[in-house]
Amino acid sequence: MSYTLHIGNKNYSSWSLRPWVLLQACGIAFTEALHRFGDDFAAHARTFTPTGKVPCLVDGDTVVWDSLAIAEYLAERHPGVWPAAAAARAWARCAAAEMHSSFGNLRNDHGMNIGVRVTVNKRSPALLADIARVEALWNEGLARFGGPFLGGAEFTAVDAFYAPVVFRFQTFGVPLTGAAANYQQTLLAHPAMQAWQTAALAEDFRDLPHDAELPLAGTVTADLRVPAR
Repeated sequence: MSYTLHIGNKNYSSWSLRPWVLLQACGIAFTEALHRFGDDFAAHARTFTPTGKVPCLVDGDTVVWDSLAIAEYLAERHPGVWPAAAAARAWARCAAAEMHSSFGNLRNDHGMNIGVRVTVNKRSPALLADIARVEALWNEGLARFGGPFLGGAEFTAVDAFYAPVVFRFQTFGVPLTGAAANYQQTLLAHPAMQAWQTAALAEDFRDLPHDAELPLAGTVTADLRVPAR
């Protein structure tokens, strides 16, 4: 096996973060191929994936172009991708699938932009409902399986799927309490998450459509990224 993972800008690409951090946390070797977002991104990406989107995992002649499919593909080949206990594994798959298909208001209103901090003017009831559901999921997993990760003692795919949410909550100052707040700090401190964040802050290139979303949410109070070139 010789994996190549195609990803987008680390500061913005929440979908890319999921398989990247999973591969790192599980100690699975891979080659990273980073592609900068831009006007011709989809056309360029179609040279390695049929959707024109990232992430995409290439394993020889096999192309896996969806983040959840990548997790399952890896789980067929490597231990530890999902929790070992059957009940925890079933719950983790459900929680990851819910993240994969839901939370549209959270995605739209609090997009991943790791290097900035935003004071939010107002959160809509729909956004608050998404945040409450995420917090409830986190608290449920931690209580049922003992933590410190959602499926138990080890970082698994379900944590990878909520990794972008942790960064979103950090950027937009989403208040959390109790076990959910501790979980956020646990994920932020994970070496794979730290490595991704460090690389994101070091990017000296920007994607203007992503940055243009920030004033719609509130006031940018800090920009921790290196200056753009």
